[in-house]
Parts: sequence; C-alpha cells; structure tokens
Amino acid sequence: MSVVSLNVNGIRAAVKQRNDNNLGMLPWLDGADPDVVLLQEIRATEKIARTALAPALDAGWHLAMAESSVAGRSGVGVLSKTEPTEVRIGYGDDEFDPLGRYVEADFTAGDGVVTAASVYVPSGAALTENPKDAEKYHEKLRFLNTFGPYLDGLLASGRDVVVGGDWNIAPDERDIKNWKGNLKNSGFLPHERQWVADRLAGGWVDVARQHHGDVPGPYAWWSWRGKAFDNDAGWRIDYHLASPGLAGRVQRSWVDRADAYDLRWSDHAPVTVVFS
Repeated sequence: MSVVSLNVNGIRAAVKQRNDNNLGMLPWLDGADPDVVLLQEIRATEKIARTALAPALDAGWHLAMAESSVAGRSGVGVLSKTEPTEVRIGYGDDEFDPLGRYVEADFTAGDGVVTAASVYVPSGAALTENPKDAEKYHEKLRFLNTFGPYLDGLLASGRDVVVGGDWNIAPDERDIKNWKGNLKNSGFLPHERQWVADRLAGGWVDVARQHHGDVPGPYAWWSWRGKAFDNDAGWRIDYHLASPGLAGRVQRSWVDRADAYDLRWSDHAPVTVVFS
C-alpha cells in the first residue's frame, strides 16, 4: 500500500498544463500510480475539485474531501484507487472542522483495516505586536492544543493509522536547510517542535525520518522565491506519522522532487511511503 502526502497549493493550478514539459499533476498521478493520495490545500469546493480531477475520477479514482467554509482556503482530501469503507470529516472541533483541515478514511487491507488521514495544520506566525501575526499565532496554537489530544486518542485506539499532511512544523534541525535563520519563525518555534516531539514520545512514528535516518531532509517544500529550489534550501514539513505496527511495515519512503524549477506544479513535492 503506497500512501502519498501532497499539498497541491490549489487543485486547479496543480492540474493545469503550463508548457510542453510541465503537464501538471495528472500525468504525475498516472506515472507514480500510488494507492492513496492525501491531499492538502485543495482550495476549492468539492464540485470544483471533482471537475479538476475529472480525468482521474473517470479512470476509477475515488475522492473523499473536506472543503473549507472559507472560499479559496484550505481543503483536504483522500484520493484513492479503491473506495473507502468509511470517511470521517474533522476531528470534533467546532472551530476547525468546518475549515477543511482534517479528513480520514478507512480502507480494507488484507484481513484488517488501515485508516489514512490527511491534515493541513495552520501555517501560523511568530508572535509579534502585529495583530495579524498574533491572530495567526493563536489560531495555530488552538489547533495544536485540540488536535494533539485527538491524535493521542487515535493512537491509543490500537488501529493501524497513518496521518500524512502539511504539518507546517519542521521537527528538528535536520528538517530545515537554514535552521539557524528560522529559530524565531513559525514552523520552527520551540513550542511547535515540542508538540511534534510529544507525539513521537507518545508512540507515533515519523516514518520518513525512521527510513532515511540522521540526514538533512529530505525536504519537500521550497519557496517559489529566489533560488530556494535550485539550492535545495527547503523545509521538511510534509511527512507521515504512523502507528507503531504500521510503521514497522515501511518498505520505502521518498520525495518525488521535480527535476527542475519550471517542472514544478506545486511548491510542495509528493512524499511517498510504501507499506507492506
């Protein structure tokens, strides 16, 4: 079972053909041929998303989606070869459930069931005197304060679970090329990294880090600006957390990094994990 986490940065933009060499997301989907794709930042209604993904859906793919009540924002989904046996939108939070930040789906796998979930954590901001920064800072903090206990309970259920997504938190220094320059920036603040550390201490497994070991990255997000992509000055904020039993069945993990800047169809690259 191959599970991809992918922030599409707008599904309509992702599927758009930009030139003769950059054909968008759909040819990638055909070539990569994963079993499940956990989508983030769809930024469209389900109707629009289904229109954008029509070639894939017509070919037999299934889409379960949580759209945002705020137009053009957030939105997560589970795109899968087989139809889920059950889909659950949100995690029981009245503030964030309507905003399209979490969806999970159950799939039959062998004699059991695997739950695959997609999460899009708020990007946040550093806490400053700027009211907009303060609002973003506290929004992310509220999300983490309620989502953390939900994840803890999900793990305690004993189910085989993988939660992939754009966590907007780099767990440690190996996960940002320029970590020294980002010590006071959202995504690498001490309380954010501690939040991830608490989940790992509680039993969740960062499967890409487990697979790749003590190495820089591999990064999956690069700014569109400057030479970040060319210099591989990226962040590892897209990853999968898996329950221990499922993590023990990881065969491979990799980032499907584009060969060149002008071949990118998102500022994030697909991150794939293959489970036996």
